[in-house]
Amino acid sequence: MTTPTQYAQLTGTYTLDPTHTRIGFVARHAMVTKVRGAFNEFTGTAQIDGENPERSSATVTIEAKSIDTRNADRDAHLRSNDFLQMDEHPQITFRSTSVKQTGEDTFDVTGDLTIKGVTKAVTIPFSYEGTAQDPFGNTRVGFEGSVVINRKDFGITWNAALETGGVLVSDKVTLEFEVSAVKNA
Repeated sequence: MTTPTQYAQLTGTYTLDPTHTRIGFVARHAMVTKVRGAFNEFTGTAQIDGENPERSSATVTIEAKSIDTRNADRDAHLRSNDFLQMDEHPQITFRSTSVKQTGEDTFDVTGDLTIKGVTKAVTIPFSYEGTAQDPFGNTRVGFEGSVVINRKDFGITWNAALETGGVLVSDKVTLEFEVSAVKNA
């Protein structure tokens, strides 16, 4: 268990480690299965105030072109004007507006999520997964969280009706965050 004293030691500025962080998503496809994907290019920082978590903050910038569902044709379609309009909106951003500790190791991070030029407030519940010193002497922290958004709220409305009823792509998309961040020296 992490005590308030241990959280105080976390105070500092952290940079997301893209090689050990996953920013992913899950959406229903054809009403019968799920498609998982990730964004492979992103940057982010977190300012952690261990004594007063409410004064913490985070920002993330995702390169839309880096979407990866392990299918080149689908990825090209997701980058197109039907979905992310990557040429006009090359980045997806999140900027926190508040952090609230909700339990011993859980936090709600609320902020402005901008996708395809549309900004909406979202609250992402995160759990603190721990702290470690890596072999290079860096202090690392881990957090995991997820939130369900409605893609139509962000102007992503393309779909196709299925002969058997229903639609090809679900409106609800789960955003997943598995974060490893390194404390800046």
